Amino acid sequence: MKVIKFIPTKSKNFMISHLNHIIRDQNKKPIVYDTYYKKNHVQKPIIIFCHGYKGFKDWGAWNLMGKEFSLNNYFFLKFNFSHNGGTIEDPIDFPDLNAFGNNNFSHELDDFDRVLTYLKNAENYSAEIDLENITLIGHSRGGGSALIKASENPEIKQVITWAGVSDFKIRFNKGTPGFKKWENDGVMYVENSRTKQMMPHFFQFYKDFKKNEARLDVRSAVEKLKIPYLVIHGTNDTSVLPFEGENLFSWNKNNKIERIKGADHVFSARHPWESDKLPDDLKKVIYLSIDFIVAS
Repeated sequence: MKVIKFIPTKSKNFMISHLNHIIRDQNKKPIVYDTYYKKNHVQKPIIIFCHGYKGFKDWGAWNLMGKEFSLNNYFFLKFNFSHNGGTIEDPIDFPDLNAFGNNNFSHELDDFDRVLTYLKNAENYSAEIDLENITLIGHSRGGGSALIKASENPEIKQVITWAGVSDFKIRFNKGTPGFKKWENDGVMYVENSRTKQMMPHFFQFYKDFKKNEARLDVRSAVEKLKIPYLVIHGTNDTSVLPFEGENLFSWNKNNKIERIKGADHVFSARHPWESDKLPDDLKKVIYLSIDFIVAS
């Protein structure tokens, strides 16, 4: 287990990074996670961040993001969904394509619960975390999962989506020749433009969605929210179009929206991210999120 310490200027508090730690549960795939926080024995608000489709916790500038939140006195945790395609040995990219192909929304919602349960029982963090102040942040498809979990778990006090999706069902394209071929073959492949891997999607993904369709209705989840919710969306997002952010904003009177002019789907970040500074758009998103949590 790797531990890296950073000492902020003019501060007696250590900013701690615990990287690639593991949550294990019997008969389930492990979850690999990172935490960032100032070790000062002050209980801090918790932020749990989840990645999106073809994402992982170490993508792009997410590590710099974790440090930025922690330096603003948050306990920040980001994790790989258990079936995202990463492994304990190699949590970056997709060495386990079979796991990727067997991912589904039910696994992701269960992973949220596993992370929350772990935090509630983690004695090594008990002096540093405020379990009464938990915020979920989800990027892209992870935003939809975060909304559903926030709607059904009263322990979540705020939820924020970054370029979040508003509808899971439409992404299956049911009724098209491609969907019929997927059903007949039991698997379809999508090329990862960066790694050039042909990434499998087994038909169990759709079967799980149909079995749990009522639960997986993002609009219904948003309408049920009784907690503060912030939508952040870039006006130049071509992966999850801006109208989806507008949908998410319109479905609940407690919602707030921040439209980032000119921003793309990943707020100007890229993978790999070789700079030691956050891209301006992502930094803006982080501080809008902090302002929202403080005001909530």
